[in-house]
Amino acid sequence: MSFPCRRRLCREEHPLGHPRAKRVRGAVTVGCMTVAHPIARAWFSTGGEAGTTTGAQNYDEFASDAEITAIIASNPASALAIEMPHRAPDCVGRPFLHCLPEAVSRLAEAKAAGRYAPADEVVAVYRTTAGTSSGYGLWCMIDTAEISATAEEPGSVIRNEDVFLSKVRERVALAEVTGHLLSPVLLLQTADSDALHEALAEAAAAAGPATLADVDQAGRVHEVWAIGPGTTTTKLLRLAGAGELVVADGNHRSLAAQTAGLRRFLAVVTTARSVAIDPYNRLVTELPMTVDAMVETLRARGATVEAITGRPDQPVSRGTIHCYTRAGGLAVILPTDDQSDPVDNLDHALVERHLLRDGLGLDPGDKRIIYVGGDYPAEWLCDEVDADRAELAIFIAPVTVADFVSVNLARRKMPRKSTWFTPKARAGLVIADLSVEDGNPRT
Repeated sequence: MSFPCRRRLCREEHPLGHPRAKRVRGAVTVGCMTVAHPIARAWFSTGGEAGTTTGAQNYDEFASDAEITAIIASNPASALAIEMPHRAPDCVGRPFLHCLPEAVSRLAEAKAAGRYAPADEVVAVYRTTAGTSSGYGLWCMIDTAEISATAEEPGSVIRNEDVFLSKVRERVALAEVTGHLLSPVLLLQTADSDALHEALAEAAAAAGPATLADVDQAGRVHEVWAIGPGTTTTKLLRLAGAGELVVADGNHRSLAAQTAGLRRFLAVVTTARSVAIDPYNRLVTELPMTVDAMVETLRARGATVEAITGRPDQPVSRGTIHCYTRAGGLAVILPTDDQSDPVDNLDHALVERHLLRDGLGLDPGDKRIIYVGGDYPAEWLCDEVDADRAELAIFIAPVTVADFVSVNLARRKMPRKSTWFTPKARAGLVIADLSVEDGNPRT
């Protein structure tokens, strides 16, 4: 099932009074404007030596809070010190909300020290390079009113995963006290992705030396070009805002923008050729029962469970999950229901329902469950079990692009923490100042 995109009318209301206008997929009707806009005031990282820049992994890319603390300790300039103030060495042990004054101070100090430079009414061309492969995106602001989380809700920005409300509240509080957005929502453009990809590549080539460059933990190079008003910006915004924009990373941040009443939110609009979906696994630090009891419970629920010799591999196709415990490896086929919604039969949904919730009695938000993205290989999860830092590793095949697109076009939600898109947009490279955004921070 597919759904037509919607656009707000620029000068006139819909004749039936609806505040949105329908459009043909990929072609905006005459008189309507794009949902993508320049950043009224952006602050660009001024770079620096490796290990001293503001660029950082996003706050939710870590399997351990201790990793965040270690990064901030080694590089206090990292945007993580602002986004995760309660994980900074001098704040560990204090609640997130109690550490927000430190976040405000750190951002002000970074600006005062020249770690960020302002630019008004700009977009930013974004290129990530690993080896000989490059991906592209456009930093810009997107209309929050266009976010759609259900089939009944109009809008061209599709949010597609269940979220943890506690994380949303933290993002709302951070935006309110700092008046800035430091991490973008990564949006996948679906209408004419190839045209956007080529236009971004051409713009980067024509712009000369990058405004800034940074290198991430995997060795990928992140380059940004600030582009002011003009025909190039107009073209890029038109292409970026055409058709449905699917949230590839940042479901919590997009909901936080709605909850905070932001008129627009910071985004990187990327292309299908620029990203891939990697595995999104789980670690359970403490089992509420023995492994034998877990196996018996799973079999009682209709699962097939077989022993694996040695450490299990990462599954590459759906249908069988692999588990690793201190007693060894397991291959598990969880029961599906042909009468259920197809989303409920995706492996990540089956793991949450049959293994974690009904099998182990663990709510998805239980602190004993660690959601581990594709930056961490299967060997790392097994090492955590062997080192007694976890009792169970769960390996789930990555969601296919076909499944992801199918679910989104039907305006259905993906299972929680099921899509790990790479590469992710790096935090702290381009930040948006909400104080000068039209209508922000509250409508």
